[in-house]
Amino acid sequence: MTITQWLIFILIIQVIHGLGTWKLYVKAGRQAWEAFIPVYNSVILMKIINRPWWWTILLFVPIVNLIMLPVVWVETARSFGKNTYQDTCLAIITLGFYNYYLNYVADVSYVENRDLNPKSSSGDWTSSILFAIVAATIVHTYFIQPFTIPSSSLEKSLLVGDFLFVSKFHYGARIPMTTVGAPMVHDTIPIINKKSYLFDDRIEKRSSSWKNKLQLPYLRLPGFEDIERNDIVVFNQPADTLLDMNNFNPDRNYYKPIDKKTNLVKRCVGIAGDSLEVRDGYVYINGKKNELPDRAKLQFAYDIVLKGNFTADQIYDALKRYDITDNPYQLEQGTIVVQATEESVAKAKNNPYFASISRRVTPKGEDGNLFPRDPQYPWNYDNFGPLYIPKEGATIDLNLDVLPLYRRLISEYEGNSLTVKGNQILINGAPANSYTFKQNYYWMMGDNRDNSIDARAWGFVPFDHVVGKPVFIWMSWNGKSPRWERWFTTVGGSGKATSYLIPFLVLLFGWFGFNTWRKRKKANS
Repeated sequence: MTITQWLIFILIIQVIHGLGTWKLYVKAGRQAWEAFIPVYNSVILMKIINRPWWWTILLFVPIVNLIMLPVVWVETARSFGKNTYQDTCLAIITLGFYNYYLNYVADVSYVENRDLNPKSSSGDWTSSILFAIVAATIVHTYFIQPFTIPSSSLEKSLLVGDFLFVSKFHYGARIPMTTVGAPMVHDTIPIINKKSYLFDDRIEKRSSSWKNKLQLPYLRLPGFEDIERNDIVVFNQPADTLLDMNNFNPDRNYYKPIDKKTNLVKRCVGIAGDSLEVRDGYVYINGKKNELPDRAKLQFAYDIVLKGNFTADQIYDALKRYDITDNPYQLEQGTIVVQATEESVAKAKNNPYFASISRRVTPKGEDGNLFPRDPQYPWNYDNFGPLYIPKEGATIDLNLDVLPLYRRLISEYEGNSLTVKGNQILINGAPANSYTFKQNYYWMMGDNRDNSIDARAWGFVPFDHVVGKPVFIWMSWNGKSPRWERWFTTVGGSGKATSYLIPFLVLLFGWFGFNTWRKRKKANS
């Protein structure tokens, strides 16, 4: 929905609210017209139900308002003497239209100084749980989101089984675009395995014109820093099909809203305005080799020829000695393929088990069926580009040669109609030989260069797909046991990561001890 459509929708809701409550406002000593004024009517309603004014803000926060609205409906009924379980159920299952019955049919009186305390322990628990969910949803949506590393694409920097805190406010928190969904759940509700948001299966999945009817336009709160080159970034995968992570057909991703696409974490090796090329696996920006932070460790694919026959455990133990741990597999009898850093390989060459170690490099010009999947761009994982990463406000010359690189950006990400008739490109029905971009784009890649499905497979990442910046590893688990040395470590910074687990535990126990002492002192005084 556009902003205009949303304003019309909100005005309709205000009229429905006014028609269903104006007599209740009068009975509470207010004026009838106050029930119809947007926002102001909510502030007055909070006074009527004897709740704080800032509840009004929560009514306009996406997802959070789905929790708050039923609470307000129930509180309104109780403010006019309707306190039974039946009244509570009717207020909720009628989606607030129970107010129409109270407004026009029921003989009710306003209870001015009603007791706001729950009448039972179950009511107390329900109230506490609801507002715990509200608080957690606000933190999750606008400040910090937990995230788990699912793959080894950033191996050595971030490991499979690392549990992260991702900052939403570094780059600016994105306002939820999907307005009707379960709080603190991404795409699918666990256990029941159902969509977590309102979704119309009847709409053709391949249609680029599809829009979720209750989608908000893209909006983002101001951040305090821009994405910098080599930042590790969490984002929604642009080409997400969910059905098959290895199928990157661009025409199949329209059936998921942006903020419900799969979350990925990669390193931003190219920012808006850069010219990028991959040469033999190394990234070059504007013609210069990209220098990674000291914590980043590039890994490439290597063939290891063994001396003799060894068991899998013997081979694994030998590789682990050199920190080569990313799922080695046997290519053929006597040869294994590993992902390793250059430093590890240099040390491993002296191992008596290994006859030779050689790096796998796909020659330039050999087509790897990667982005943009066009015969004139025979790029592969080791040799890719060059290409320009678009910047907001930048204009490019547009022709049939560069169109495969930017077609998806112009049509899908920036909402234009793009067609080709003969040698002529039409944007929104008008001939075009240039195009000016509306937002910044980024190039996301894994440090594990030959074991990372990244931008080389699906192309540019628009800024509206950016979720946030990983800042902290609060827990790490290797599948069998904790990696204690990684608990409570920072994601960024230079030098070896330092664990702050012990200081945290000291502060935690100190806080509990202080609270216990204070309560005892208060009880004895």
